[in-house]
Amino acid sequence: MPYEFKLPDLGEGITEGEIRRWLVHEGEMVSEHQPVAEIETDKAVVELPSPRAGQVMKIVREEGSVAKVGEVLMVIAEPGENAPERPKSLSVVGTLPEAEEEGTILATPAVRRRARELGVRLEKIAGSGPRGSITLNDIAKAAPPAKAAEDRHGEVKRVPMRGVRRTIARNLVKAHLATAFVTCMAEADVSDLWDLRLRELGALKEKGIHLTFFPFFIKAVQHALVEHPLLNAAVDEDREEIVVKKYCNIGVAVDTPDGLMVPVVKDVAKKSILDLAMEIQRLGERARERKISLEEMQGSTFTITDFGHFGCSFATPIINYPDVAILGFGRISDKPWVKDDKIVIRKVLPLSLTFDHRVTDGVDASGFLTKVVGYLEDPALLFLESA
Repeated sequence: MPYEFKLPDLGEGITEGEIRRWLVHEGEMVSEHQPVAEIETDKAVVELPSPRAGQVMKIVREEGSVAKVGEVLMVIAEPGENAPERPKSLSVVGTLPEAEEEGTILATPAVRRRARELGVRLEKIAGSGPRGSITLNDIAKAAPPAKAAEDRHGEVKRVPMRGVRRTIARNLVKAHLATAFVTCMAEADVSDLWDLRLRELGALKEKGIHLTFFPFFIKAVQHALVEHPLLNAAVDEDREEIVVKKYCNIGVAVDTPDGLMVPVVKDVAKKSILDLAMEIQRLGERARERKISLEEMQGSTFTITDFGHFGCSFATPIINYPDVAILGFGRISDKPWVKDDKIVIRKVLPLSLTFDHRVTDGVDASGFLTKVVGYLEDPALLFLESA
């Protein structure tokens, strides 16, 4: 009997996924565990393996469409079996006639979607592909000339919110609605840290390790969270409880061509500065190449973000829900600074901490931020206090 392959439960509350790309086509033979589709979820792009061997009889969901967990993606059958027929539509007076387009027109889901977007009727096109199938090029030739989109004030451009951008928008709105967020700010004299990184940069580069400030930031946060555990927590909304995490997994915001992604560095307390540097480099590359797994995007207890890379000093970073705090680092710049009762030029780092005021208050958050500043101003403490 033909098998209906449904979108499986992908874990951690994920309820739907966008079909980014089909890796097979109708009529193709597939083996068990062969990747058949790329699905983009709230966390990452994952490959779905086929649960059984057989022939792809029908691809039900088109590329670019969103499927919920449990919805049928495609039908797989043994050679000679037929795909199950769709039930006929019923009205109060009997059976409604079914459209014949799906059965008589040869076109892939991507071609059909593009035709709908451009307002092209497939039945009026003579396909130039194999067996008369309609191609994307056929659609482009048949499409009417594009008209400039306008509102009443002038010309506009409409950009669909898809993929990572749609996920980012959804998560940010959820964070705003679910948390009572407050941002506090501080500055740190990181001149000694700056010099330390410069001294070690060359030797580590020869080993293939790119040493950024992120490993030091992560270690400073990890040590500060020991004394301020309420910032390393989540809120159980149903039970109205604060869930304090006894482990420390730091999410690191990474800019990619598709938008911001947050890989997670696990078990930070057990890793050295060099361990963290290598892990951040590996996760960053996998995120930018869209090869990162769901597991590598899950389980954060606290998040950091570096907007200084883009020239910004202070900001109000949005909490990476369900975390209850996020620390943003601004652009390091030369500034006049009072040191030993003298005004000198130092390397100064702006910091912006956003926290959920439901979980803790400004005294705790300010104490945490002051502790982070202390570690960054005296980086030797990071090594002395590390396990």
